[in-house]
Amino acid sequence: MTKVRYVRSFSDPDEIVELGLLSSSIITFGGLTIAHDIHQPGWRWSTHMKPAVKTDSCQVRHIGMVLKGRLHVQLDDGAEFEAGPLELIDIPAGHDAWVVGDEPFELIGWGGEKTWMTPVMTLGERVLATLLLVDIVESTATAERMGATAWGELLADFQFRTRQIIEQYRGRIVDFAGDGVLASFDGAARAVRCAAALGQVAADLGLAVRAAVHVAEVELVEDTIRGVAIHEASRMLRLAQPGETLVSETIAVLARDAGMAFEDRGTHELKGLQGARRLFAARA
Repeated sequence: MTKVRYVRSFSDPDEIVELGLLSSSIITFGGLTIAHDIHQPGWRWSTHMKPAVKTDSCQVRHIGMVLKGRLHVQLDDGAEFEAGPLELIDIPAGHDAWVVGDEPFELIGWGGEKTWMTPVMTLGERVLATLLLVDIVESTATAERMGATAWGELLADFQFRTRQIIEQYRGRIVDFAGDGVLASFDGAARAVRCAAALGQVAADLGLAVRAAVHVAEVELVEDTIRGVAIHEASRMLRLAQPGETLVSETIAVLARDAGMAFEDRGTHELKGLQGARRLFAARA
């Protein structure tokens, strides 16, 4: 059952968007999308946003309350005004705006927060990547049976060997998440073969793993990646049986050229994603 949350904090937002001199922490709460926006000194819509949005002025209405700093707004009809701390603003569509002075401008906004970000969120560097997700089957039960110390040593050993195997197959570890790992590759066949090798490593340690391999565009954000593709691979992973590697249809097509064989597992609806996906299991 979903736990009801009566209090939310911007220290734990649903989403964070960062673009140069602007950062936005976003929470959906009580039927509203609310954001804590911080514009650094020197930020101006026409300089920093216009190249992405590709309109002459901002065509989104903004409603909110200023926390700190000052913002100067110039409307398309020539009218101008400024807003400062504890003042409410309702900026109509069709405007330019910029931070005044040397203090960051902070705003709690509840109007237009998702609309203006639609083009912004496509600005990151997007690349085509093959994703490998692996997790240990029944890890919680195994940890309880072994005890915290023994389980911690076994998990550390598995992660050490996992790093070696992924490097051997020219992959890059994106994240170790508890009892699982997310890695990216520039080739479908190497990712599938890496999954098989990790399965053998796990078996040598008395463990069983399951894996999913998917290829799609992801967004590079500093030293990590993000995108719907990761969620899609995660949904695939939940459908995999112990010792099984499930792959998307594109992976199966690409890896067959490298002499690999797959068994059709049919089409599946992945929770939260539109459309059915045909999945395949890699043969040992």
